[in-house]
Amino acid sequence: MKFIIVGYGRVGARTTDILASEGNEVVIVEQDGETVQRARDAGLEAIEGDGADERVLERAGLADADALAALTGDLNVNFTACTVANNDGCRTVLRIDEDYRREIYETYAGDVDEVIYPERLGAAGAKTALLGGDLNVLGDLTEQLTATTLEVPAESPVVGTRVVKLDLPEGARLYAHGRRGEPMTVPLPRTTIEPGDQVALMAEQSAIDAVRDRLHG
Repeated sequence: MKFIIVGYGRVGARTTDILASEGNEVVIVEQDGETVQRARDAGLEAIEGDGADERVLERAGLADADALAALTGDLNVNFTACTVANNDGCRTVLRIDEDYRREIYETYAGDVDEVIYPERLGAAGAKTALLGGDLNVLGDLTEQLTATTLEVPAESPVVGTRVVKLDLPEGARLYAHGRRGEPMTVPLPRTTIEPGDQVALMAEQSAIDAVRDRLHG
């Protein structure tokens, strides 16, 4: 798959690393020349320019991109980049900082595919949103979140259950799944749980023990 990452800051860089390590094509759009050079020195494809400029996004290959994540610290740049990408039929992920009010979020949420708070979800959440995972990244997650990975034991009652149908307690969200010894990724709708699988969760601390209990029966 091909992804365009607008903004190569902390979240953008980590998201790029995850996607590239899994064999995806990633093109970075970044306005700062030194940052662009750093990305190129790391062997990445990077375009220097304003992510809100349609011509720059076209140079990055927007026409054949599967998804675009606008991850800069500038909401206006992020929204403009997503608007351009939407017009090209591209999946869009918009970064919004946590200190924005709810009504600001609601202004933008209807025009993009996903909105993320990187302070809460980080790069794994950005990747999940890019791939179209069923992750409610805004409205119903509280501020007290912990990321954790749990292994499914051989005798677990959830073996054979589709990952997307896993019954989780309130306050917990599954954002990735992987077979033993394989990279974790967003589960497909028909992926079933097998013994030894790993599930990555974003959960309130109080829900983690409940998730573990359900996996162990």
